[in-house]
This record gives sequence, structure tokens and C-alpha cells, in this order.
Amino acid sequence: MSWKKTDKLMDTIRHYASFPATGVSLRQMVQFGEKPSTGTLFRASQFLAEELPIRLAHRVQELETLPDGLGEMPSVKKVADWYAQSFEEITQLPRPQLPGDVRERLMKPAKTLGKGNWLSEATPNPSIEEGQYNSWTGVSQQANNGNGWGKKFPATRRYFAMVDDTGDWPPELHLYNQKFAQTLHKIKRRHDSVVTTMAQGILEYKRRRQRMQIDNNIQSFLDRFYMSRIGIRMLIGQHIALTDQGHYRDPTYVGIICTKTYVRDLAQEAIENARFVCEDHYGLFEAPKIQLVCNPSLNFMYVPGHLSHMLFETLKNSLRAVVEAHGQDKQEFPVTKVVVAEGKEDITIKISDEGGGIPRSAIPLVWTYMYTTVDRTPNLDPDFDKSDFKAPMAGFGYGLPISRLYARYFGGDLKLISMEGYGTDVYLHLNRLSSSSEPLQ
Repeated sequence: MSWKKTDKLMDTIRHYASFPATGVSLRQMVQFGEKPSTGTLFRASQFLAEELPIRLAHRVQELETLPDGLGEMPSVKKVADWYAQSFEEITQLPRPQLPGDVRERLMKPAKTLGKGNWLSEATPNPSIEEGQYNSWTGVSQQANNGNGWGKKFPATRRYFAMVDDTGDWPPELHLYNQKFAQTLHKIKRRHDSVVTTMAQGILEYKRRRQRMQIDNNIQSFLDRFYMSRIGIRMLIGQHIALTDQGHYRDPTYVGIICTKTYVRDLAQEAIENARFVCEDHYGLFEAPKIQLVCNPSLNFMYVPGHLSHMLFETLKNSLRAVVEAHGQDKQEFPVTKVVVAEGKEDITIKISDEGGGIPRSAIPLVWTYMYTTVDRTPNLDPDFDKSDFKAPMAGFGYGLPISRLYARYFGGDLKLISMEGYGTDVYLHLNRLSSSSEPLQ
């Protein structure tokens, strides 16, 4: 039996879409998740049971009102239905009936945090201009942590109060936590191939409209859409990992955030993966070499999955440029250099290749979705890219724009400087202060 959306559901979605999202910083997620007990996880589940539907509702609403018939494309409709279905599943999950004393205890702050139970405030994200990724109009979009919410949401929508955890919790709390995590798991799997399905939708649109390039409206819609997806997956992934944390205890991990992310190890791994994919794609005996300069003890708080993704994508681009500029049958390719520098604010990774560079007029195209130097855009098989991270060598022109969103999500950035006729330098700035709020849509 296939799922169908009802008018009643769409009304509820419109209602939720009228509320702004609440921004969370990396540091808040870590402070909150260090000792996830049943009570604290329950509060987190409550927060997400309100926050995720708001974020999903914003996306459904935007997908319904896309310009120029884009929303009519079969793949885009499919994505809109996934979002609506996930919204329905979260909002319809029955909340446990709790006795008054338990409810009171859930609202009582933990004693351990010293000054009350609030986490440190999120600061504005330095990589984002006010409103850059917003599709929501209404009250000014400050990091709405704990501001009054009128009748609908009391001021408890902060991420996140720690709960007074002395003593035991009733079993139905634990049961609800488990059920909630299972629902999130199902939703995360449903949305695995959103990027490729959306890309397929853009292809359908380009074919229908006989267009080569997409316009700025659609470009900025995709930026908002994918940035929002990064945020939703971050909150879901973090929550699932905290709920499962009993199984493995690496003390440097809090959920999917690693408080000691060693840049050199991740870079080394990304280099090996990119070279492997390059050898495989071009049938080379040995891919161009990559030299890494990085202090082995350099580490900071980050999400290793995000960093690996950005490094892999940018290195893959460099290797492709080098091989194509010098020809596949060359014996010795010039070496690509990766230099990692450590500042007080930023950790910067520079990737310098001698792949012939890009003409200055083509630089803006590098940041457009579906721009790819591969002549025939492949018909995307929505299943090939289930994990988002196993993109083929040529890809479909999503590597750089999506990597830049990952960088900006936690207050960093990705910049590209090219010398036509010689090569390209990519600068990946990673913000190490970890207090900037998510860029909200």
C-alpha cells in the first residue's frame, strides 16, 4: 500500500512551517551529549519532536512552491512526499503519559552544570550573511534559543537543558526514547538518496525545458535545501548515536562529533580514497601523488564524516584535473600538495594542484549544481549513492557546492583560486571555535 498525503496533513505542515527553526551549535551538542541519561535523552527527544517537524515543514512548503514548474518534476514530487511522510511519522508518535512528579523532575535542572542548566549560547555563524539561507519569513532570525514562543511553544525549546538525573526514571521514558530513535532511523534511511533524487529532478527539468544551465533562483533554492538537509541529518544522526552510545565507548566521541578530530589521519585516509577512485576510473597503474604537510598532533572538535567528505571531493577534483591536463599515459604526474595550517580561529587546509587551472570566467560555474566538466551528464541511478560518500570520479557536479555547504554549516568556508594554464588552489577553512549556530533556513 503506497503512502498518500492528505489535506489535513498539509494543513498541519503549513501550521508548523509558520514557526522558525532553532539553531544549535557544535559546542552545545557536545555539552549536552556528554552524559546522555534516560531523562536527558527524553528531553532531547521532546526537543526534536518539535524541531524536526518545523524544519521538514519548511522544506515541504518550499518544494510545493518552486518556480518554473520545477516542483512538477516526478523526482522532486517524490522528495516532497518523503519529507511529508517523515513529518507525519514524527508528529504522530504517541507521547508517553507521565505522572506529575516525573514531569516536574524533567523540568528541573541538573546540579552538575554549575550556573543553572543552560548550555553556552550559540554565536552568529561567521560564514553566513544574515538571512542567506532563509526561506522562512517572520520574526528576525536570531539563534532563537530560549526566547519566548507565545502560546504554541513555551520557552523550553532550548537545545538543551540537562535534567536532574539522580534516581531512576520510569520504564516508559526509556521505551519512548527507543521508539523515537527507531523512527529517526527509519526517516534517515528514507532520506538517504535525497541528493541524487533531487539531482535527477533537476535533470528532468533541464530536459523538459531544454536548458543547459539552471538560473539563480533554482541555484539558491538548492543551496537552502541541501544546507537544511545537512542540519536535519546532523540532528538525527547525533540523536541516534547518543541513544546507541551504550554499545561502544570511544571517550573522544559525543554522538557523531569527535572532540579530538586528528586532521592528519583524516586527510591521509581521504588521499588514499581519492587516489584509489582515480586509478580505478582512469585505469592507471598509479594515480598522481599527493604530498601532505600537517602537524600529526593537530586536532579539534568536528564531525569527522563532514571533514572526510569535503577532503575527498576536493582531492578528487584535483586528481581529475591533473590526469586530464597531462594525459592518462604520462609516466610522472606533478605532485598535488595539501598543507594544513593552524590558527586561533581557523584550521585551514590548502589543496594545490597543477591541473591546468580554470579560466576566471568559469569560476562561478564551479559553484553551480549540475555543472560538471563531464560532457554527458549521467542518468543518475538513485541507488548508487546511498551513503552520499561513494560518488564516482566524475560525479555530477555536486562535489564542490555541497562541500562548501558542509564547511559553512559549522562556520567555515571553501574558496577557490585558480591560475589558468597552471593549476588551482582550494582553501578549506574550518572554524575551530565551535560555538557558531547552524545557518537556519
